[in-house]
Amino acid sequence: MIITFWISLFMVFYTFFGYGILLYALIRIKRLFRPKKRALYDFNELPTCTLIVAAYNEEAYITEKIENTLLLNYPAGKLDIIFVTDGSSDRTPELVAQHSQVKLMHSPERRGKITAVHRAIEEVKTEVMVFTDANTFLNADALVLLCKHYADVKVGAIAGEKRVMIEENADATAGEGFYWKYESKLKAWDSELYSVVGAAGELFSIRRDLYEPVPANSVLDDFMISMRIAEKGYVIVYEPEAYAMETSSANITEELKRKVRIAAGGIQSVIWLKSLLNPFKLPVLTFQYVSHRVLRWTVTPFLMILALILNAILVAQDAPVFYTVLLCGQVLFYLSAWLGKVMEDKKLRVKLLFIPYYFCMMNYAIVAGLFRYFFSTQSVMWDKAKRK
Repeated sequence: MIITFWISLFMVFYTFFGYGILLYALIRIKRLFRPKKRALYDFNELPTCTLIVAAYNEEAYITEKIENTLLLNYPAGKLDIIFVTDGSSDRTPELVAQHSQVKLMHSPERRGKITAVHRAIEEVKTEVMVFTDANTFLNADALVLLCKHYADVKVGAIAGEKRVMIEENADATAGEGFYWKYESKLKAWDSELYSVVGAAGELFSIRRDLYEPVPANSVLDDFMISMRIAEKGYVIVYEPEAYAMETSSANITEELKRKVRIAAGGIQSVIWLKSLLNPFKLPVLTFQYVSHRVLRWTVTPFLMILALILNAILVAQDAPVFYTVLLCGQVLFYLSAWLGKVMEDKKLRVKLLFIPYYFCMMNYAIVAGLFRYFFSTQSVMWDKAKRK
């Protein structure tokens, strides 16, 4: 029992903190050898590019999104822009059609985001593609900063940074911002060691000739598209200065809904990308993938529960006082998360409690997502989370 307890506790620590510590140590060692820096394109050398935006019933944001898009820097004559609005029943297609600089693709039938994106990709004639969401806004040099990395032939995709805008009087959804700051640091270190482990749909780019259509029922289509490229031996570079800004979820209920869907997509991705679990093919990528993604999406939430139960049993069996200290620490953490929920329900803002509450909510979402994937139906249609 003691061995099981310590293995569980170690795995939980490794998943959320230990991997980051080890990753940082590895890149510090790598820096000692001063590896050759990747080649970068100058502005006028940048490849031809198509920006693809999939928008479903986004009339509240779409005009502002188009205005933001038209202000992006890129060499003249090298950028195409496609907005695909399949299934939209509001004024989104009409508003897009008012801008001649943008190519509108619209079908009244709603068949899911990846089907719409694939339809748009079939029209792409450029060397690279950039994907971004309709409700996010990019910094002016985002495309330049992404596409300059294609000077290196080993680079197959580039992941931009997601930045969550947090208000001063933010509620527990502020945990989303803290989470993404930590994730961004891990991505930077992942990229420096070898490759980012997947890209987020808010902003990422790939080479057109490396695109491999993913199944229409893909939940995390952006993650799958980028990881299929990494699976071929190309690297995914992280470019933190190219960023997409969005507001946080409208409330913690909306954030939970989003996280459960992502968790269901996570286990789907683990199953579909099983070749990446083979350490003999791409050993460094496998190490990064298992450490950064697979553990989080599979066993770690259950090991958290197991560690708490075993710790309580050991204390009840008169284990050394150290185990009592550990149990008190665990109980205090979960009590803080519960108090965070109570404060949230009462609309009281106690920022100190945001992180434990959000952390526990995120791990609960993984368990719920696993059950949804295996025992329920996971629609490919996004039930969009409301944002502030």
